[in-house]
Formats: sequence, C-alpha cells, structure tokens
Amino acid sequence: MKLNKNISDKDNKHIATAEKSLYRACPELDLGGSRGLTLIKVGGKIVENPETLKQLLTDFADIEGYKVLVHGGGRSATALAETLGIETKMVNGRRITDRNMLQVVTMVYGGLVNKNIVTGLQALEVNALGLTGADLNYMRSEKRPVKDVDYGYVGDVKEVNGEILAELIHKGITPVLAPLTHDKKGNLLNTNADTIAGEAAKALAKFFDVTLVFCFEKKGVLADENDDDSVIEKINFASFKKLVADGVISGGMIPKLENSFDALNAGVKEVIITRADKITTDKIGTHINL
Repeated sequence: MKLNKNISDKDNKHIATAEKSLYRACPELDLGGSRGLTLIKVGGKIVENPETLKQLLTDFADIEGYKVLVHGGGRSATALAETLGIETKMVNGRRITDRNMLQVVTMVYGGLVNKNIVTGLQALEVNALGLTGADLNYMRSEKRPVKDVDYGYVGDVKEVNGEILAELIHKGITPVLAPLTHDKKGNLLNTNADTIAGEAAKALAKFFDVTLVFCFEKKGVLADENDDDSVIEKINFASFKKLVADGVISGGMIPKLENSFDALNAGVKEVIITRADKITTDKIGTHINL
C-alpha cells in the first residue's frame, strides 16, 4: 500500500488494515495488480513445535499477495513409527519407506501435520487447503528405481499440474502442500519436501512471479557453521561450486542449493534461504542467483 501524505498516520494504518482484510477475503481482487507469489518451504522441526508453528503461521498470514506453504514432518513420523513399533531406517540422511513406514508418513504428513497447519491458518483468516500430490492429481511421480539403495516407496516427480494450483490460488485458496505424491496407479509415494517446493515453484512460474523461500534453523547459508551471523548474502552457481569444493557447503545444503538453481533456470524469479522467523523481513538471508 502507498501511504497518502494528505491523511494522518493513524488513518493510513486503518486503510492498510482494511486492504489486508479485504485481500484475505478476496485475493482474486489482486489489489496491487501484482503477479507475485511467495512459496515458503518449512522443515519439520519448526512445524512440529507448537510455539514455533504458531509464530510461523502468524508471519505467513502477514505475507501480502498470493502464497503457498510446503511442509515437512520427519521427526513426527519417526516418533509415531517408534510408538507403533516400526523401525526407522535412514541411508545418507534419507528415509527408507517400506509399506509400514508409508502408512506412517501418510498419517503424519497428509494428516496430523498438514491439518494442524490448515487449522492454524484458518484461524488467521487464511483460506488454506491441504493437499498431497494425489489430490486433484496435482503432482505425479514414479517410484524411485533401485540402484545402490532400495528406498522403497519414494517418488521422483515426473509431472506437476501447475494450472490446477493456479486456479485454486486465483480463487483465494492458499495451498498447503504435504511431502506426498502419487503414481496414478493407486500408490502414494514419500517425496522430499524440498523437491515438492522446487517442483511446485517451477510449475507456478508459468502463472506468477514466484519467490521461493527455503526456511530452516539458520539465518541463511553460513560461511562458518559455528557462527550464526556469518551469512553468505549472495551465491551464484560459480561460487556455489567453489564453496562445495572448499567444504564450506556440504551435506543437506547441497541438494537444497541444487534445487534452487534448478528452479531459477526454470523461470522462478527469486530463491532465498533464511530462518523461519525472517520470512516477513525483506532481504534477510542468502539470495541465490544464476
């Protein structure tokens, strides 16, 4: 909203509040005439803690314009599996999803975590709708072939229906995407939440100017993992390769950044890696560029 200098600050605040309320009720009006869309991916550690989840949803609700939320939930899945006497197996940081574990992640990702988020957003007047890839057939995948490791019922994304997501968004619905896809043969498949976010962002880039934001526990990509303030403000592909070679970037951050460059190459406008409590603070975090 542009401030009107001919009226008081108090009245300007009232106008801003009214515009935000009107936008939340009727996002299809697109008051600013913008095609902007913010897609936030947030990890399980944040959404599984009631206090951090409450703050995240409050901040997410305050983001102006169209928006989408993608979530994880691995810790809750592990906890439920343990309660049910189902062993959790991890290889290279990735979950082995056998039939029993598939039932667990379906209950947790598509049920408990997703619906807690949707319920919280509805309380904040955000008209949220929880989806797995099977819902509306918005994301189809194929079971990962066995190579060195059999990951079980894990899906590699093959097709995304960005048009159906865009239709929902233009109708004033905020999608909340769980890390589950399907093969259109009757099987749900466990799919990495970062992948869900990247693939959804690429598909939506045909309809919106998409900003993709990956949230985790740090303020951004760090030059020194022991110094939370050593945020690398900008990373392009050349500097990424050097940082990996130098050992500054390693582990799970590598695929996160690879997904970021893939998204930018596919038309996503901007990718930011930041801490969850910084999503409403402009320019905070690491900005990824080609």
